[in-house]
Order: sequence, then C-alpha cells, then structure tokens
Amino acid sequence: MSTTLRIVCVQANPTVGALQDNFDIVRRHREQYRGKADLLVFSECFGTGYPLQDLVLRPGFRRDFRSALDTLASEMRGDGGPAVLVGGPLDGAALPYNAAFLIETDGSMKVVLKHTLPNDEVYDEKRVFAPGPLPSPVDFRGFRLGIAICEDFWHGKIAQALAAEGAEVLIVPNGSHFRAGKQAVRLAIGRRTVKATGLPVLYVNQVGGQDSLVFDGGSYVMDRAGLVIAQAGFREAAFDITLERGEDGVVDLCRGDVFGVTPNGYPDEPEAMYWALVLGLRDYVDKNGFPGVVLGMSGGIDSALSAAVAVDALGADRVLLVRMPSPYTSAESMEDAEQASALLGTRLLTVPIAPAMEAFDAMLAPVLEDRPGPADDTTFENIQARARGMTLMALSNRLGLMVLSTGNKSEMSVGYATLYGDMCGGYSVLKDVYKTVVFRLARWRNAHWPSGLLGPQGAVMPDRIIAKPPSAELREGQTDEQALGAYEHLDAVLGTMVEGLTGADRAAELASIAVGQPISTAYAERIGRLTARAQYKRDQSPPGVVVTERTYGPGWRLPVTNHYGL
Repeated sequence: MSTTLRIVCVQANPTVGALQDNFDIVRRHREQYRGKADLLVFSECFGTGYPLQDLVLRPGFRRDFRSALDTLASEMRGDGGPAVLVGGPLDGAALPYNAAFLIETDGSMKVVLKHTLPNDEVYDEKRVFAPGPLPSPVDFRGFRLGIAICEDFWHGKIAQALAAEGAEVLIVPNGSHFRAGKQAVRLAIGRRTVKATGLPVLYVNQVGGQDSLVFDGGSYVMDRAGLVIAQAGFREAAFDITLERGEDGVVDLCRGDVFGVTPNGYPDEPEAMYWALVLGLRDYVDKNGFPGVVLGMSGGIDSALSAAVAVDALGADRVLLVRMPSPYTSAESMEDAEQASALLGTRLLTVPIAPAMEAFDAMLAPVLEDRPGPADDTTFENIQARARGMTLMALSNRLGLMVLSTGNKSEMSVGYATLYGDMCGGYSVLKDVYKTVVFRLARWRNAHWPSGLLGPQGAVMPDRIIAKPPSAELREGQTDEQALGAYEHLDAVLGTMVEGLTGADRAAELASIAVGQPISTAYAERIGRLTARAQYKRDQSPPGVVVTERTYGPGWRLPVTNHYGL
C-alpha cells in the first residue's frame, strides 16, 4: 500500500462554454506537473465553466463536452502525466447530473455525482440538474478519496457519510461565488467538518468573473487539526501538497510540502470587495470581447470609483471618460472630473448637453404646455440624464466600447435613477454596492495599491469628490440626501429590508440601533414603498457584480405588479 500521495489543487479561471480553452488549461497543468504529481484537482464543472444555467439542457452541448472529455482521457493513456479530477455534466434519464470525473492515466474514469443541489441566492440547480445518490469514497492508488462536490460539502451529512465509509481525505471541487464575508463561512464549515470527521480537507474553488458572479477562489488546505495550511484569493494558484499515511495508518498532510501559496493568502475587507469589483468587470469585458469601456464622469463619487475600478481592471488605455455638463453642472464638478481623470491617466472627452436640452425643450413645448405636471415634475431632469445616455451609447456604437453604468445599490433600490439615462449600459460595477460602502471603498483605494491592479499607485480621486455632498446636479441646489435622507440612514434601513427581508417597523428598530440615532417607522415605510415601486426599473437594469447576500436580479425576484409592497 502506498504511503504518500501528491495532489495539486488548481485554482484557475474557466469560461462557460469554452470547452477547448478549459481543457487546454487542464493540459497545461498536466504538462507542468508531469512526473511531479499523482492527481490534479480542478473546481466544479471546470470542463464546461460554471454556472451553466440552461446551457446544460442542450443535448448538443453535453455531447460536445463528453467528446472533449473522452479526447483528454485518450491523450492521457500512458503519457506519464498525472491523473485528473475535472467536472462537467453527465447525461441522466431526464435531467443531467453535475458530475466529477476522475480520469486515470490508463484513460479509465470513475464518476462522482453531486447529491445536494442548491436552489437559493443566485443558484437554481434543481431546475437543470438531477440529484445523484449519496457519494461513496473513490479508491485511488491505495487511498480512499471522499469527493464532495460544492453543496455536498456545505451540508455535513455527506462528509460524515463519506468518512463512515472509509474516506481518508475530503476533496471538495467548488463553484462558490464571492460575497462579503464568504471566506470566513467557508473556513468555518471546513473546521466543523474536520471536527466531525477527523479528515483533512482540500477545498478547490474557481477564480474569475462569470456575468454577475465573481468567483474569488478562496481555495484552502486544512489539516486534521483544523489548521489552515494555505489559502489564496482572487488569483490563479496551485496548491502542491503531499498526503502521508502514518505508521498508525492515519492520513494527514505533510506540513512542509505545501508550495506556492501562504496561510494568509486571502485579503481582508474592504480589499476583498474591491478585488471582486475589479475581477468581475475585467472578465466581463475580456470574456465578451469588448476593447474597453466608456463611462460618464460627473465629478461625483460613483463615477470616480467606477472609473478607478475600470482602470485597475483594464488599464488606463482601455477606459474613456466623458464629461457631459449641463447648465446646472458646477465648476467644482468639472474640475473634480478632470483631476480624477488626470490621476488615473485616462482619456477625457467633454460633450456639453445644453444643445440637446434646448432641442428637447423646443420639441416638447407644444405638447406639454397645456399639460401641467405635478409639483415634483422630473420630466426635464430626466431628459438631461437621457441625453447623457444617448451620448455614451453613440460613443459606444462608434468606438465599440462598452458603456459602464455607475449607479449604486442604494439609489437603485429606491429608484433614484433614470431609465435609459444613467441606467443605460452593458454592465454596472457598483450595482450591488451600497452608497456608504462606495465611500469606504473610495477611501480605501486612495490609500492602498495591492499588487495586480493595473491602475496607478496612490490616490486615484480628489479628496473633494469624497467629501462633498453627493448631487445629481439636475437642478439648482440639488443634493441626493434632500430626496433620500442621510445615506447612513438609508443604507441601514435598506440593509434590513432588502438583505433581512424585514417589515418597516422592525427595519426602523434595527436601523436605529445600527446608526445610534432614532429612525422613524414612517421613514422606513417610505423607503419600502420607493423600493417596491422601483422594481420595474431594476428589472431593466444592466448586470453587475454581486457582493451581497441578496442581490437584485437572480437573488431578488419580486413581481412588478405587487400591491403588498415589501
């Protein structure tokens, strides 16, 4: 019986549907570790990319995946490289299974099926996959491998069942997306599992952006004592480890044989959230073939932070900033936008929208003059936002750049945004970021520059942008907090209503505790009404990076026609 087993856990960035590219990543790692490893472990559904949504229901897609898998297995026969654990779909009687294929160097395969299918947050696997039976350990070169695919690990009964059947190590291919605080949850589950089973854990997650989801990696190696030997976040990495069976027959990690990563290789907040925004935008732009992005640069904090993330993700040469002043735009905003652009090193265009405003005024005057509007009429304010949206879309059409929307979650919640205006775009990097967090991230980025960002070191936005009261500047003397209340209060209420699904009374109570000031139930009720009424706007908003537990879109599904409210 062998006493050691060398495993490399690969944290890499697959692309959904890119079968050839994904399997080529597997091939490159096999070549790199030829003669140096027994087994390479990749993340959940690595061969196809993840999540697959309805793509996995297409028989032709599954057939092409199986062909690519069989081709790899055929190439591996006797070539001297390591065995591979790689995931993808397996045809079932009605729905396919979510499977992990262990391919040996003789080309043979052993298959483990995912038993527990997630159907919460942003996942809907019960719709596209069939649940497999409870998995059993897999025999591999004298060791018993307990393979638990993603959700199977998050529920203790699977790990305990594998341990009861003689598993000596738990190998966990994952497709777990980022949200704030998620890594602490993963590690806590690992420690709980180790305590319950007495087995070391090799947790392997993918890294990279897939539409709204960002996979942060967070792969880790944990020994039988629950000690994290290595972990890595927001970058590609490989954990090169050796399992050893002691004289007592117990299998554990060889402490000195973990290479390439460090125990503290996962960043703390807010760096983790900032990296999620950068990685999500970078992969959305690059994987969808855009040459770069264009965004409106108002001189406010949302556009300044969006621009900083864009430059850090793509580089200054792929980001075009556009000032679009109206007669209400302040000289300070023009200066701040110019200074932020200079700090970032980007191109900056200026396109005044006054001519468009005048044209719309003249065009609509005969139609509207006999139709008085309400006291809070926003008709001509929205025309300004839509003139800016049209300008950005024209530049997008001509230059091929994707329009980057700059709205934040606080304002998207209550509808403080203009359809076909500031909401237009292909992606919204701050869509799931509350305004108070926008301020926090802006201050953090001005003070930090971790390795790997493509933007400049040092401050990337003027302090005045962070300090001044936010304003849409659509009329004289306007500020956002006149309409919404203090952002600290707004976010405290939204955090309990949206993330916690509470009613107005409870939201007001919890928000008051959070901010240390009384917040009235009437205010919470007003915010709840605004949030419910804005559902039709959010349904038409571009995708954006998920960073909270309940994101608008896949994690928040309410009817537009809804007389109950929140």
